[in-house]
Amino acid sequence: MNERKRPRPDDYFKDWKEREALAEGMIPLVGRLSREKNVKCYIYGKSLVNRSVYEIMKDHRFVRQVEGNELSEFETFPVLTKLSVMDLGPAHIDVGRLAVRYFDKGAGQGLSIEEYVDQELADLVGSTAQPVDKPQDVVLYGFGRIGRLMARILIDKTDGGDCLRLRAVVVRKGKAPDDLVKRASLLRRDSVHGAFEGTIRVDEERQSFVANGNEVRVIYADSPDTIDYTQYGINDAIVIDNTGVWRDEAGLSLHLKSKGVSKVILTAPGKGDLKNVVHGCNHDVIESSDRIISAASCTTNAIAPPLKSMDDKFGIVAGHVETVHAYTNDQNLIDNYHKSSRRGRSAALNMVLTETGAASAVGKVLPQLAGKLTGNAIRVPIPNVSMAILNLTLKKSTSVEEVNEFMRYQSLHSSLRKQIDFSRSPEVVSSDFVGSRAACVFDAQATIVNGNQVVLYLWYDNEFGYSCQVHRILEQMAGIHFSVYPKEA
Repeated sequence: MNERKRPRPDDYFKDWKEREALAEGMIPLVGRLSREKNVKCYIYGKSLVNRSVYEIMKDHRFVRQVEGNELSEFETFPVLTKLSVMDLGPAHIDVGRLAVRYFDKGAGQGLSIEEYVDQELADLVGSTAQPVDKPQDVVLYGFGRIGRLMARILIDKTDGGDCLRLRAVVVRKGKAPDDLVKRASLLRRDSVHGAFEGTIRVDEERQSFVANGNEVRVIYADSPDTIDYTQYGINDAIVIDNTGVWRDEAGLSLHLKSKGVSKVILTAPGKGDLKNVVHGCNHDVIESSDRIISAASCTTNAIAPPLKSMDDKFGIVAGHVETVHAYTNDQNLIDNYHKSSRRGRSAALNMVLTETGAASAVGKVLPQLAGKLTGNAIRVPIPNVSMAILNLTLKKSTSVEEVNEFMRYQSLHSSLRKQIDFSRSPEVVSSDFVGSRAACVFDAQATIVNGNQVVLYLWYDNEFGYSCQVHRILEQMAGIHFSVYPKEA
């Protein structure tokens, strides 16, 4: 890409206000494209749907910082304006990449921005191809941390309702008489991730809650094989098991005995011969005939993409993975009995040394690394966002500059750009990554290289980032496929 620099504005405030007005004008354009045409717009992979003015402006600023190239609202607004008047079929369109490619290629060909967009999206105009034949019913079995975040993601991405539809959550009946109200309240307010974006009402008579127009039945059950989902109008559903109680094929197959269930996704490492999938790394192993898939663990999802990248580029001889992990519900709030070593000690008061299976689990996702990695974990007194430290021995020597540039490129232009995000800020801390949709965020400031010895630092939102990875697997299991523009060069 050719470097473009916009001249420094004579009046920063005037420049800001002009760009602010353009960002404000993008919101209705993006909304209509999403709702009416099922066209989702992005800025270098960051969705513009349901974003505020300042979030849109920050997305542009992010591109300017990490890409080393000028991209502003002045460049992207004409692209969105053009898209809004085109007869487009469903697609994912990265308006940021389109704008940059125009200035790199189209402008040199003497094309206007409108002519260039026409050229790039020619085969999408008039298209009637749908991303999936019919809406896919989804059921959340369990409504804890991951379950509620999956609900937020599914509701946020419902749009016209022609792809994924959250139809029900399954929980055990609580002892409180207002159990339904309490479940809805936990979705409405979250101490880590903030308030739900939208409105939630409870319908006691129908035993459901309605979130942004989506009616979600609350089904009480003690076993996965005792539910008739069809009586709720739910058919061929994909069940996302968030409980972690059943982790092998025999246990998870209980879901398939319930009427109305077609497939199951486990949000934990699978045992036995279950396929453990990290989207972006080995999602190609999913076949249409697969009925049960594991989405592995949050840590495996965080480390597998950068490990694959480093192995493809430099070759990995051996390595050690140390995770500095937020505490989880598995630990005790204060000292009490726990079946596992050390986890009985207060999570809020201690760093707790414990084990992690992520290092060995990587071998199920990336067989070429099986037996090459060791791992350990330290649970620390924060509720969310963890860090993985990769200490790697490579097959060849490198430098900090080469590793950082390679990972920057991976985060922006590779097939792993949804999994790997990039930060070069010297001031970021864990709370800055709450809500990150990436599997991990590479911290360029912390990279250490000594010949063929490399230490990489990766932040990851072990709740939301992982849930986004699960959602990507869910879309694939449902057979949902969007055309993506601009097409790969």
